[in-house]
Amino acid sequence: MKITIIGTGYVGLVTGACLAEVGNDVFCLDVDPRKIDILNNGGMPIHEPGLQEIIARSRAAGRITFSTDVAASVAHGEVQFIAVGTPPDEDGSADLQYVLEAARNIGRTMNGFKVVVDKSTVPVGTAQRVRAVIEEELAKRGLNGSAQHGFSIVSNPEFLKEGAAVEDFMRPDRIVVGVDNDEQGDKAREKIRRLYAPFNRNHERTLYMDVRSAEFTKYAANAMLATRISFMNEMANLADTVGADIEAVRRGIGSDPRIGYHFLYAGVGYGGSCFPKDVQALIRTGAEQGHNLRILEAVEDVNHEQKEVLVRKITGSLGEDLSGRTFAVWGLSFKPNTDDMREAPSRRVIGQLLARGATVRAYDPVATTEAKRVFALDLAGLPEQQARLHFESTQDETLGGADALVIVTEWKEFKSPDFTHLKSQLKAPLIFDGRNLYEPEAMSELGIDYHSIGRPYARPAETSSDSGRA
Repeated sequence: MKITIIGTGYVGLVTGACLAEVGNDVFCLDVDPRKIDILNNGGMPIHEPGLQEIIARSRAAGRITFSTDVAASVAHGEVQFIAVGTPPDEDGSADLQYVLEAARNIGRTMNGFKVVVDKSTVPVGTAQRVRAVIEEELAKRGLNGSAQHGFSIVSNPEFLKEGAAVEDFMRPDRIVVGVDNDEQGDKAREKIRRLYAPFNRNHERTLYMDVRSAEFTKYAANAMLATRISFMNEMANLADTVGADIEAVRRGIGSDPRIGYHFLYAGVGYGGSCFPKDVQALIRTGAEQGHNLRILEAVEDVNHEQKEVLVRKITGSLGEDLSGRTFAVWGLSFKPNTDDMREAPSRRVIGQLLARGATVRAYDPVATTEAKRVFALDLAGLPEQQARLHFESTQDETLGGADALVIVTEWKEFKSPDFTHLKSQLKAPLIFDGRNLYEPEAMSELGIDYHSIGRPYARPAETSSDSGRA
């Protein structure tokens, strides 16, 4: 099938690449010529494992095109995926200007029947607004109501985890499709069924429903996952107070199949492109409808506060004034296997350390370039703080003479360091772990002063082992 993808961010690029991988002819549109130049030169504007390889295969086979030509993109695809950004507006609601502009462009130039798919995360009722915009543009052309220029709006929300997006798309646990029950909707349903057939070979994964329910499903799913994270973080903070071990608690409750283990890890809060803005948008939707979503308001509040927990542990140990202190920070992206810095907890942690006078030496396996850009904005007008933030090319380079190690992102390469070497590099064997990577008892035996989230404080043993690993 001929497919058009509007937008080459995480969702659009992964969707286009995976649909091309299974044999479709895909046209990827973006209004940012810089992104298109990068893609046409074999580069990648985002970090996503496996994505570059499948794009290279499809490019070699002539199955994928990258362009800024709007008219050509509309003419190309019988199915038009809108996969543009929906950033939070000032009031927390989703900003739909890019979605509606994409719809407007389709209406301005379309010829023949089109299936217009909302792939972006959008509030309930967006499909209706997209329909109205396209009808308005067709009316300007004198084509509104023409059978030859018919179209159907479909809601097909994505459920992709950054860092595992290709795997999630190629082996989905469900494909949610919202489609109208009318003649145009029947035509759209058949096209979508054919398009997703390669992903349903073992068993049917597609869930058909009405459009509004599909739009709501995406928000409800992300809100539930965010709720689990904030719940566990709140439990971890209480565990710190009462002397319980949140890891033991996690195993105890996760073994209940009604609860399960997913998204029950305590830490320094969630970030990224989805959970923060989707929770905010759902709260805003509720307010517009006269519903106060108290649970989600609490989820957001807990997450905001959780990003301060690690700094409070640091100041509780070393004092509020951190002038003259140097901290090694491991991990900048909001999660492993991505360079995404949106709402990353590292931004709050590092910002607080710098504001208290500390020097920070930071390392991330893939997010350093993006982190430099983001912190240049975060610290704009604060040249003295900018001068105390240094980005290193290896994790070892952060350690020399640092007062403590601070772990913010759980990259695999941080999970089993040489602790004997680590201790020799730090001024004192002091670790503040925002992701609970190590066992407190093992840290104590190694003579490391170890502070984690919701786990027993590990006071360094007087006689420590030199085994070097935990």
